[in-house]
Amino acid sequence: MSKQVPQVDALFLHESSGDYVAVVNRDDERVFQAKLELKETNAGPRPGKFRVKRGTSEEPRSPDQFVEIARRADRIRISQQTSKGAREELQEMLDAYQLDAKAVRTCRFCASSGHYSPITSETAVDTGDEYICPDCAKGELERELSFQGDMTREAQDRLEDLLLEVQDLERITNLLKGQLDPDLTKFDEISANVEDVDNIRVDSLGLHPGVQNLLESRFEELLPVQSLAVENGLLDGEDQLVVSATATGKTLVGEMTGIDRVLNGQGKMLFLVPLVALANQKHEDFEEEYGDLVDVTIRVGASRVRDDGHAFDPNADVIVGTYEGIDHALRTGRDLGDIGTVVIDEVHTLKEQDRGHRLDGLIARLKHYCEKRASQRHDYGGAQWVYLSATVGNPSSLAESLEANLVEFEERPVPLERHVTFADGKEKPDIENKLVRREYDTKSSQGYRGQTIIFTNSRRRCHEISRQLEYSSAPYHAGLDYGRRKKVERMFADQDLAAVVTTAALAAGVDFPASQVIFDTLAMGIEWLSVQEFHQMLGRAGRPDYHDRGKVYVLVEPDTSYHNSMEMTEDEVAFKLLKGEMENVQTLYDESSAVEETLANITVGGAEAKRLGDRMIGEIPTKHALGKLLEYGFIDGLEPTDLGRVVTTHFLAPDEAFKILDGVRKDHHPFEIVAELELHGEDE
Repeated sequence: MSKQVPQVDALFLHESSGDYVAVVNRDDERVFQAKLELKETNAGPRPGKFRVKRGTSEEPRSPDQFVEIARRADRIRISQQTSKGAREELQEMLDAYQLDAKAVRTCRFCASSGHYSPITSETAVDTGDEYICPDCAKGELERELSFQGDMTREAQDRLEDLLLEVQDLERITNLLKGQLDPDLTKFDEISANVEDVDNIRVDSLGLHPGVQNLLESRFEELLPVQSLAVENGLLDGEDQLVVSATATGKTLVGEMTGIDRVLNGQGKMLFLVPLVALANQKHEDFEEEYGDLVDVTIRVGASRVRDDGHAFDPNADVIVGTYEGIDHALRTGRDLGDIGTVVIDEVHTLKEQDRGHRLDGLIARLKHYCEKRASQRHDYGGAQWVYLSATVGNPSSLAESLEANLVEFEERPVPLERHVTFADGKEKPDIENKLVRREYDTKSSQGYRGQTIIFTNSRRRCHEISRQLEYSSAPYHAGLDYGRRKKVERMFADQDLAAVVTTAALAAGVDFPASQVIFDTLAMGIEWLSVQEFHQMLGRAGRPDYHDRGKVYVLVEPDTSYHNSMEMTEDEVAFKLLKGEMENVQTLYDESSAVEETLANITVGGAEAKRLGDRMIGEIPTKHALGKLLEYGFIDGLEPTDLGRVVTTHFLAPDEAFKILDGVRKDHHPFEIVAELELHGEDE
């Protein structure tokens, strides 16, 4: 019998249903599990029955084999969960064979399933009722997560890491119920970083008296990024790429030189942005700030008249527009007059798949327009170009491609905490309410209350969230009229509002001195935020003259997307954005975008289309595109056909143009054609 007994490192005993589980371990691995029953004899308790488990069956063994195993064991352990009476019974039985045993703290879940899993203060996880081992705690967490939907592995890993760190299962599961625990939600902290820049005094700039007096009434010194721009030739007409984080004052760089050149008779100013909402807001801001000095107009599309009745005036001193609005004017041969300054805001749009090629083409075509006009007029010296961007991955190469001086300013004046918590759509407003209250009830060392910007993905959601906040708040989006938006800005500045709720689409234009930013969603409309957009928005949290630190809360709904075109889920996107490196700004061309931009270049530049293509940032296969344009009947030689002119005027991709043509030839109703185009877009 003894020859059949293996060497045993540990024998573990645990009370179960009136009997005992006996587990034999060797090299930290379970050799087998058995069921032990004791019987009462005149000499005291002794092994009565000993059955080894084999799958679902039990194999009877001699009780003497248990005694032999116990004698061979290096150590015998009894679980602390075993009742006091049962422990005394086991110890009396072992004493009869002169065997020592020790009660150990172990995981009840493991013990009940026949595993020996001792736990210590370093490994035990508190469930509220008892302590269990880390593996069982992970299993319990996974069961809890299964009710939340399919959470990504990365999100699960983060929660498991937190579980092992705090050793408290209830604290972790509470995160999934929307409870806020700053020690657990904190993802990381970005430390403060201040560059040493000698700020230039405004009274030393020597600008046209109109803009000089205006700036002197507002500031004594330029901000660092503005000072760096002046040092790098801004007021000498040098082209510049200004790369700086949100709310560092880079917009004034373009305004300062643009308005100065207008007033000095060096040509009008174009201020171009990617979105209509931003163009509307910027137009209103320019009217208010510079309306007494210059005429301001707006160009956001093909129409001569805006919805509010304001006509586009190509002779105005300042034209605020969208990229497509100005490009449409070029494609249709509009005379924009002498352009003295072109400010391209959000120039990192160049990397976007759908509209990057259009901005690339616009820059080339607008440069062609200015150079052609300068060659024809001795009194016009061309345009100064100022490109503005949040942080990008390749600033030097982008500046080289744009033929501009690089002005780069990287500063985070106050530290920034970034937090992640999980919640479904119904729980999010409650969490936002708690965060807004907590922040507004806290004052900084400078005496300012904490205020919050909540970013969400629709105007309707802005109003929903604002209505559910207990403290004073207001929605803020492009659908509100100018007066209402200005009132919200003023109330926030006066600290009369605890929060504003705005759309991600207005992120670039929002300028509130907030200490906290909350991401209600990570979507912009039906698309996920990019790393650049995310960093630009979170950069709104924390101002050096107001706050001691900034806070960012990302509210993540696991296994959720907001449109069927979104391939990733919100929890996947969250960790991609939090860990993401700034992407390089480069424009990539497929056949469709190459054909579209080459057709636009031919429409604007004619025989010089090849030169326009060569100066674009992305590598555009012009020869191949020309072949396709001839094949499609969009050009005749180096002139657009009537069909080609319609296609380029309406910014159509070739396949879209052919779907429209096919619908017209088949006498389809216009609504059917539009529906077909929309469905085609869904399928891509």
